[in-house]
Amino acid sequence: MKPPRIALPRLSLPRPQLRLRLPAPASARPARLPPDSGPMRLLRPWHWALAGMLSGLLLTSILFAPARWLASAVAYASNEQLQLQDASGTVWNGSAWLVLTGGSQSRDATTLPSRLQWQLRPRLTGARVTLESDCCTRQPLQLDLDWQAGGMLLRLADGEIALPSRLLAGLGTPWNTLQLDGRLSARSSRLQIRQVHGRSQLSGTLDIRLDQATTRLSTLSPIGSYQLRLLGGAPGSAGKPQLTLDSQPGSSLLLQGQGEWVDGKLRFRGEARADAGKEEALNNLINIIGRRRGDRSVLTVG
Repeated sequence: MKPPRIALPRLSLPRPQLRLRLPAPASARPARLPPDSGPMRLLRPWHWALAGMLSGLLLTSILFAPARWLASAVAYASNEQLQLQDASGTVWNGSAWLVLTGGSQSRDATTLPSRLQWQLRPRLTGARVTLESDCCTRQPLQLDLDWQAGGMLLRLADGEIALPSRLLAGLGTPWNTLQLDGRLSARSSRLQIRQVHGRSQLSGTLDIRLDQATTRLSTLSPIGSYQLRLLGGAPGSAGKPQLTLDSQPGSSLLLQGQGEWVDGKLRFRGEARADAGKEEALNNLINIIGRRRGDRSVLTVG
């Protein structure tokens, strides 16, 4: 009799597996950036230094822009009729001799007796200009320039200035021939110019007076006193600016006239005549002022 077989459980042991890790090809490796190429290190230190130096130069050029830059801009804008000579200081704070001329081809020129001083203060929506001269301003003149939708607004603060009348001779004909002398003054009241879409609107008043005027073309001294008034329309209205010329009581030379601005051009018509008994002393002057018609001269502009 055979002995019984005893079945033993089979033990399954894990088979050892050998894995070899080979280096990946260079084309499959992720590219490594150099340590100084991160987003905060795109510029090297000398790049930052150069940018700072250029910014400093730009800021210095703006803050210390020479006054002659402003003088060149004024001469260009006025066709050299208004010049700032021997300008000193900066665009923002400076002074110069104010010179009136007849234009780029004119030989006539007159200079304000004292230097003109200015201050220019830029603002968020415009700028403020302050003008002052010892000879002519009782208080500084103030101009405000504001940029608005579709245009700009220029406002002149109420004030008065006194100018030597001989300054007008620098403008050329006919002022250089008349050689007027006397007390010349100008007074403004709520004067402003608004430019919208290329069209200008003027409001307020400007009165220019010449008192006790004299001229080398007449033996009478003085020949009279006169007022020229510029009257604008109400703010926001489409009224045309009006210009009137009147003689003051006691004048020997009588002047009167009216005009208006049409499409940006002045149209003026006036006349000059002598007061009774003064015809002979004023005959030469009346001949030069305008076109002679009988005992008077007709003045026309535009």
